[in-house]
Amino acid sequence: MKVMAQVAMVMNLDKCIGCHTCSVTCKQAWTNRPGTEYVWFNNVETRPGQGYPRTYEDQERWRGGWERTKRGRLRLKGGGRVRRLLSIFSNPKLPSLQDYYEPWTYDYDNLINAPLGDQMPVAQPRSLISGDPMKVEWSANWDDNLAGGPQLAVDDPVLKKVSDQVKLEFEQTFMFYLPRICEHCLNPSCVASCPSGAMYKRSEDGIVLVDQDACRGWRMCVTGCPYKKVYFNHRTGKAEKCTLCYPRIEVGLPTVCSETCVGRLRYLGLILYDADKVLEAAAVEDEKDLYQAQLDVLLDPNDEEVVEAARREGIAEDWISAAQRSPIHRLIKEYRVALPLHPEYRTMPMVWYIPPLSPVVDQVRDTGHDAEEAGNLFGAIDALRIPIEYLAELFTAGDTAPVDAVLRKLAAMRSYMRDVNLGRETRPEIPAGVGMTEESMHAMYRLLAIAKYEDRYVIPTAYEEAGRQLEEMSCSLDYDGGPGMYINGSGPFGEASGQPVPVSVETFHALRHRQTTDTLAGPENKEQRVNLLNWDGQGRPAGLFPERQEDGDA
Repeated sequence: MKVMAQVAMVMNLDKCIGCHTCSVTCKQAWTNRPGTEYVWFNNVETRPGQGYPRTYEDQERWRGGWERTKRGRLRLKGGGRVRRLLSIFSNPKLPSLQDYYEPWTYDYDNLINAPLGDQMPVAQPRSLISGDPMKVEWSANWDDNLAGGPQLAVDDPVLKKVSDQVKLEFEQTFMFYLPRICEHCLNPSCVASCPSGAMYKRSEDGIVLVDQDACRGWRMCVTGCPYKKVYFNHRTGKAEKCTLCYPRIEVGLPTVCSETCVGRLRYLGLILYDADKVLEAAAVEDEKDLYQAQLDVLLDPNDEEVVEAARREGIAEDWISAAQRSPIHRLIKEYRVALPLHPEYRTMPMVWYIPPLSPVVDQVRDTGHDAEEAGNLFGAIDALRIPIEYLAELFTAGDTAPVDAVLRKLAAMRSYMRDVNLGRETRPEIPAGVGMTEESMHAMYRLLAIAKYEDRYVIPTAYEEAGRQLEEMSCSLDYDGGPGMYINGSGPFGEASGQPVPVSVETFHALRHRQTTDTLAGPENKEQRVNLLNWDGQGRPAGLFPERQEDGDA
């Protein structure tokens, strides 16, 4: 048994309201520079729908992820080394700009400088690629709130796998939001696809990153990723992807998307897993067994044998403690209400989802029945097979049994806690009916409904050996065109609308200090000017206010 640690995320889809705050804040933090206009490390899709890029789940077309050979081994769906070598200079399995979207800005100059006339001037969209006028026809969120409609749903690769009756009735059934980031898989196919070895998975926390110095722009990683969460920066010629905000993770802060999530639907924590079992679990014969196989890879951090093995592998005590307090372990392994996204890709994803119960509740409520009664909800889950089939294609490779079990637990929690909140006599048979105790149902409710900040995010800080490197006043993303460089020619109205603007880079240790101290924070023993845009109002910076005149002074 080789114990390793993995930072993982769980998202409760019942809480997502589709506000896209996570996408906007991630965009502002990580992809607000030239070459990344079309890049969304975090995006929120409406389901059913085509996703972003369009139909990314159709692996017969895009050839992402792994496939099992007749000999029981795994190979890249896009082909082995020989095939990739033959197509290294012309990779045909890439989404085109139309599958993403052509990024645009608006002709604001026309608004400002248009001559006086009878008609109001307009700001026409202009391509950020060519600069020519264009018609906006697609974007990362084009089908927002429109999923399920006959014009868009027919192209959903997941919907094509379910029955014709489902397709006919789906529009009247339900709709939900699906936020997506990089899965930071245990068996990442993007890493295996990279010819130059630039893609790598960090051994200390499992975060998958791109070495910008080693990247040669072959773009095989874009093909290899079945979730299409690796992007190509056409300005720098490098691959880029979600970093799970690793500078924040290293100092114990949650990711930007988690920190700014309006619905509080994201959970972050540490998982311990057996690295020796990953390949065997990913290569099970039946795709429907992949969910259980991945569960078996995850270890119990409270098991003394696992703890001793973790110590032998050099995992620090505070990391072991964080794994024992992890909300991720409880949601995935203990309560078993979180499911992986598309386990059939065999990448062992580590961003899991709690499927939405709301469609079932809405269906019961619309019939005029009590939508909080356990019997009504259980009956609706049995009768309403359409959403379960679709959810199963998303989260359990088509196996409806685990999805049915999750929805029953969520329905039981809703019904049981209503009795508690109304002061009624509790019914122990409700949690017993889904294999839970009253105590465990209370604990699951506290975690899912009213968990505090420190309960949702249990993140250990980086090892002490790395502390000195983290405290350097420099940016790890200061490669050419990166956010640590000057944004050349960027202004308030898009590119070429302003003068070069320096990007202020603040280390996350300084950020944490500034957010928690009672005095003005800053590098010690260094003279610095106060930036009023960043000043938090604490302390009295020298020179900012006139000095007080003491009594008796002239």
